[in-house]
Amino acid sequence: MKIAITSTGESMDSKIDPRFGRCAFFAIHDTEKNVTEFFVNPAKDSLEGAGPAAVQFVAGYKVEKIVSGEFGMKIKPIVESLHIEMVTNMDETSKIADIIALYRD
Repeated sequence: MKIAITSTGESMDSKIDPRFGRCAFFAIHDTEKNVTEFFVNPAKDSLEGAGPAAVQFVAGYKVEKIVSGEFGMKIKPIVESLHIEMVTNMDETSKIADIIALYRD
């Protein structure tokens, strides 16, 4: 399974970014290969439509879950139509490594 996590930076010690569409980076973790890659969010500076554009970006990596601090209202129907699960993590002190560890077990 692949999981996209909103991230403030591009390392395992980075914190979860509370914003989905305007997060700085996406950490995409493959639970089968135990590999994490970091990507700049190409939608972060969009004037409008950052959320839907970010969904399309991570969907291109065939993710099954997205973990973020919050999600905008516009993306819920898009995410549901793509059969991607949204997971809210409101703990802004969570590190990317901590979130990945939750899905290893």
